[in-house]
Amino acid sequence: MVSCFHCGDSCDGTLVVHQDKNFCCFGCKTVFEILTINNLSYYYELEQTPGISPEARQDKFKFLENEAIVDKLLEFNEQGTQVISLHIPSIHCSSCIWVLENLNKINPAIKTAQVDFPKKTVRITFSSTSAEATGEKRADETTLQQLVVLLSRIGYEPYISLDDASKKPHIIDRSLTYKLGVAGFAFGNIMFLSFPEYFEVNEFWLDTFKHLFRWLMFAFALPVVFYAAQDYFISAYKGLRSKILNIDIPIALGISVLFLRSTVEIVMGWGSGFLDSMAGLVFFLLLGRFFQQKTYAYLSFERDYKSYFPMAVTRIVTDEKNQITEEQAQVHELEKGNRILIRNAELLPVDAILIKGNALLDYSFVTGESEPVVKNSGDLLFAGGRQQAGPIEVTVVKPVAQSYLTQLWSNEIFSKNSHTAFETITDSISKRFTISLLTIAFVASLFWLHIDSSQALQVFTAILIVACPCAIALAAPFTLGNLLRIFGKHKWYVKDSWVIEQMASITTVVFDKTGTLTTNAKNTIAYHGIALTQEEKCLLTSTLRASNHPLSRSLYAILDKNNIRTLDDFKEEVGEGISGSIKEHSIKIGSYGYVGATAEVDLETFQKTTVHISTDEAYKGCYVFFTEYRSGVEEVFNSLRKNAEIIILSGDNDGERHYLETLLPAGTIMLFNQKPEDKLCFIKNLQSQGKKVLMIGDGLNDAGALVQSDVGISISENINLFSPACDAILDASRFKELPTFLSLSKRGVQTIKYAFVFSLFYNLIGLAFAVTGHLSPVVAAILMPLSSISIVIFTTVVTYFLGRKLIIKAPVL
Repeated sequence: MVSCFHCGDSCDGTLVVHQDKNFCCFGCKTVFEILTINNLSYYYELEQTPGISPEARQDKFKFLENEAIVDKLLEFNEQGTQVISLHIPSIHCSSCIWVLENLNKINPAIKTAQVDFPKKTVRITFSSTSAEATGEKRADETTLQQLVVLLSRIGYEPYISLDDASKKPHIIDRSLTYKLGVAGFAFGNIMFLSFPEYFEVNEFWLDTFKHLFRWLMFAFALPVVFYAAQDYFISAYKGLRSKILNIDIPIALGISVLFLRSTVEIVMGWGSGFLDSMAGLVFFLLLGRFFQQKTYAYLSFERDYKSYFPMAVTRIVTDEKNQITEEQAQVHELEKGNRILIRNAELLPVDAILIKGNALLDYSFVTGESEPVVKNSGDLLFAGGRQQAGPIEVTVVKPVAQSYLTQLWSNEIFSKNSHTAFETITDSISKRFTISLLTIAFVASLFWLHIDSSQALQVFTAILIVACPCAIALAAPFTLGNLLRIFGKHKWYVKDSWVIEQMASITTVVFDKTGTLTTNAKNTIAYHGIALTQEEKCLLTSTLRASNHPLSRSLYAILDKNNIRTLDDFKEEVGEGISGSIKEHSIKIGSYGYVGATAEVDLETFQKTTVHISTDEAYKGCYVFFTEYRSGVEEVFNSLRKNAEIIILSGDNDGERHYLETLLPAGTIMLFNQKPEDKLCFIKNLQSQGKKVLMIGDGLNDAGALVQSDVGISISENINLFSPACDAILDASRFKELPTFLSLSKRGVQTIKYAFVFSLFYNLIGLAFAVTGHLSPVVAAILMPLSSISIVIFTTVVTYFLGRKLIIKAPVL
């Protein structure tokens, strides 16, 4: 018997041998290879030493020592058992699921772990209590902090933000599913009981029990009318109360007339009525609504600053003995005058004054400006910046709720429901349809009052029955529901179906630049100046390696690694540059003035991001950083310009203006150095001119503009990480399909219009039977379901062929 190196199971069968290790199957071998390739072989070491966590990770999650914070994160905490759900963005395959669901093999304190792959979360049950109470830690107990550190060590670091502290439990509304089930059950049974009536079968037992069958049909119809169809009656009532003729008014009227007339016929013994048509109508309507209700539970379209901010920070306090200590404080507990410590790569959650340290803040996610900002002692620092140059100490000026960044979400636009002001295609025709239907019904009734008054009421009800706009009401849900599914399959996740209708009428497309047109994944560089010797290249890469500055890291990642050596001396001056030396040779890397350059440099070069170099006090040249634009940017512009105006609205500087001019149509509006409120006001001004605006952005600085616009699309490199409040989330890899998505939205709306014409054809046929007084239950039973089914088939087939365009264009991954 030999144990598998990966899963530990004993195996006396055929073994898979790889790198002198035994595996029970190719699956375990594959997981081992993935862990090894990704430098996660520490996973196997943890089995030998469970619960041991490196101190390097402890600081990052030190806030989990605070019991108040832990209580907010835990889902359950009783009798030594704790349950927590953690968001882990790095989950990406079945091997990740295997590792995470077998955490109990690493640490015996973990009882169970269950992964929700679409949501990128893992729900862990573990034992913890007595470690704190007794001061001793047993092998079968752990703490939340130790659990999080363990996950980080094996490559699955959880993402914990301020939003987790105020997250409300997600309530799933299954009422539509229940109503659809009731309507479907009743529809099938009523149809079954109605067959003898359809074919007028003369048979003793059927004639004997037909009254019982009719009352059974009536019993099945009651929950359909009073439960399954209640939303249509409520909507119709609200519409009438608001003096709005929505599409639910003729639907509710049709259902009511079907039920009442059928009830009268059953009570009087005249026949079985139209209960089968009524149940079928409600079933198909609910089916359309269910099909349209496409949701992406693993995505959030309503994220704000809380999803970006840390949950806690280190607060510096002075005790009664005037001794300075550190404590972990929740961000919401910070008050004016508190002194806090912000470590390297941590985010500043409040407006504050810099007291100690070198502040180099990256505000790119807030303002769109890619260059870090240098601040000196006494300067005001705004919330949202990420520190890039070691630890700093600051004094809180405003708490989180009053910070500059938080005030962006105080704008009334964030509390406005953008859907309420939008009239859908179905809504736009409902008023005319309702008026036309009632007019025809009354005119036909008056006509029959003169011809044969006994037929007048029957004709009136027949018209309301057969002209019920079920086919019209189904066209939009099935068309848009299909498009939602197709879009989601191709990594464009739309919040709601009405967004697709909005996109069909877009006249202006506004792009953010940084992170939207450009990608953060890579940069390109070009060197201008005197060629560096091999020794100088070695000195350059060795010095860059020692720096933590974003530009240093970017340049180091791009350059070839040339025989890296240990530096004899290294200095870093915040906001200026870095210097290093090996033996008698020295180098300076940084700004033009810092390296002591005297040579003339093209002014255009200054408008780009540059890193200048001098060796042994002699200027050599500079590396110019060129932002990498997304693949297909020019194609996107060329496609969109045919039907819409294009505008660039960026928070970054105008260093890329000349390059963008080569991509964009002549005369395109390009605005740079725009603050978040500037973007919002600009969009509002466009709308005041009657333009339908589509805004495409990626960060907090775009949030107001995204919500204000008619449609806001967030571009995301990772859809499970932060994306601002928006109407749709587009995976960055599908950016060049944007014009196709917009084109398909317009085609989808055209399909709905064709379906309306198609349904009108059925209504005219039905009206011919109704107006002439020849509408029988059999005719209604055929026409009403047939019209619904044909509309469903028509919209499904058309949208399928529309979706083929995306499949053909899909990149090979």
